Amino acid sequence: MSALPVWRSGLFVPVNVERFLAKASERGADAIQLDLEDSIAPGDKPEARRKLEGAVARLRREGRADILVRINQPLEDAVRDLEAAVIPGVAAIMVTKAEGPDHVRLLCELVSRLEQQRGLAVGGIRFTVLIEAPGPLAQAHAIARATPRIVAMSLGAEDYATAIGGEPTAEVLLMPKQMVLQAARAAGILPLGTIGTVADYSDIPAYTKVVRQAAGFGFVGASAIHPAQIPALNAGFTPSAEAVAQAERIVAADREAAAQGRGSFALDGKMIDIPIVQRAEALLARARAIAAKEGGARQASAT
Repeated sequence: MSALPVWRSGLFVPVNVERFLAKASERGADAIQLDLEDSIAPGDKPEARRKLEGAVARLRREGRADILVRINQPLEDAVRDLEAAVIPGVAAIMVTKAEGPDHVRLLCELVSRLEQQRGLAVGGIRFTVLIEAPGPLAQAHAIARATPRIVAMSLGAEDYATAIGGEPTAEVLLMPKQMVLQAARAAGILPLGTIGTVADYSDIPAYTKVVRQAAGFGFVGASAIHPAQIPALNAGFTPSAEAVAQAERIVAADREAAAQGRGSFALDGKMIDIPIVQRAEALLARARAIAAKEGGARQASAT
């Protein structure tokens, strides 16, 4: 498996709605999440599956965003979705309503067989897994490690709140969101989400604060249902210039301290030791990965 992707923002796009599909590549999202699930009426799902291959090819021509496909539950619908979605150009499958590690491994096996049959690299299409009920949440650590295909995990806020008989408020979602974050970090995959729901895009300044709070918790990206959310996600999940400069100072000072045989040192009146240096190094690595992604996108748009 290659390095983890940069998915600060993932824009949901119903695959069968032309006016949304036509502008999807212009929105600036790191990932375009073509939807076969909630935004598609049950009677329209067969048509949406038929349109998927053309939509993927079109989006790959038009931009550099990674293409994800959100599939359905129950299993019979998921199988039909995978038949349509395991094609060149799809970076990942969004596994909805994950029930447990065995469920995820079954879907992984189905994808592997389709990749083999279609001449695709086995394991090349990755998974991002959504936890959407309290039972699967209790298995979050096992689900996160179910298959090497998994590169990201998030909590489906609306479905989860419904499952527990609650409302998708920040207070209700704080604990389950943090549980998903802990499971994802322990498994070495991307924790995606904000402390709240993606459904409210009416107040972008307030949403921007929510994104920054999520980044402070350790989340690295989130989904969007409206293009207006994309700039807030990209900015909020990108280390600021000030943070990068401070991290560079910490890493440089650590090198000097190490050369003098010291494991910790003072900087700006604060004691700096190994965990702080590691956090600075991780921030710089993420900043470089984001810069590389944005540089690739700019190069593609110029050609």
